Amino acid sequence: MQNRPHLLLWTDSPGPYVDAIRDAGLAERVDVDTLARSQQPSATQRASTTVLLAAGAPPGLLPTMPNLAWAQSLTAGVEGWLALPDLPPGLTLTCARGTHRESMPENILGALFHIAKPYAAIVEDQKRRLWRQRIATPLNGRTLGILGLGAIGQEVARLATALGMRVIGTKRRPAPLPGLDAVLAPEETGTVLAQSDYVLVLLPATPETENFINAGRLRAMKPTAWLLNFGRGQVIDDADLIAAVSSGTIAGAVLDVFRQEPLPPEHPFWITAGIIVLPHIGGPHPERDRIVARLFVRNLGLFLDGEPLTQVVDRAAGY
Repeated sequence: MQNRPHLLLWTDSPGPYVDAIRDAGLAERVDVDTLARSQQPSATQRASTTVLLAAGAPPGLLPTMPNLAWAQSLTAGVEGWLALPDLPPGLTLTCARGTHRESMPENILGALFHIAKPYAAIVEDQKRRLWRQRIATPLNGRTLGILGLGAIGQEVARLATALGMRVIGTKRRPAPLPGLDAVLAPEETGTVLAQSDYVLVLLPATPETENFINAGRLRAMKPTAWLLNFGRGQVIDDADLIAAVSSGTIAGAVLDVFRQEPLPPEHPFWITAGIIVLPHIGGPHPERDRIVARLFVRNLGLFLDGEPLTQVVDRAAGY
């Protein structure tokens, strides 16, 4: 078949994507090329590529790909793509939204249990052969506030409700959701903060969310409340959070995302009592490429049939 769309899989793990294309019966309808992330597309690849699957692209590349119609991001966050000064206006950009659903909710629950249950302290006691009675704080009956009720937030809400927690949160377009006691607009974030024993931040990185969690919003939280950030590091004002935890404005914070990763050794988060630093464990999954590949081939089938794609990025909204 002539004039088949040319796919460039710009990833160090192309196998799951090649397998998914074959298993979906699409291999005969496309030409597939693979490229390691350490390499740059050749002139031939730039000229022929119709569909690009990649974690991102450097400035200056996309305008040299005249036939590129669709780019699939390997991640849910697309701030790197949207920051490109030469992102072609007509390029369809899709993200991997929802592909963290199999791993991140469990890791968030793990963070909640780490805060509420004394297992980490008991392990330290064991090293000293010390028998010390400790009381576990129940999650049942506590309120979890979720800022950003997308696919991940809704799954966390389902699991937390099963534990007996009351769950409230914010959504850009608020509407009733299963398991949620209240779904509010972002303008009502203060209500969520004031009622919550645990505040989970799942907001994307956009100009509107930069430093969203600042001194004022931290003061709106209960002094016994914990903040958990599994969204984007830019959403939190680092200095304000350190001050709030150090002064007892809030009880503490669990952070899985940061403005700079890896977190620099000199960053005060490392040594601030009450702040727990996680090395971005929220989303990774041992078979993550297989999960993203499922989303990609569904969209590839739609693309080949001339149908609208799913998980298209809203450039104005930033995600």
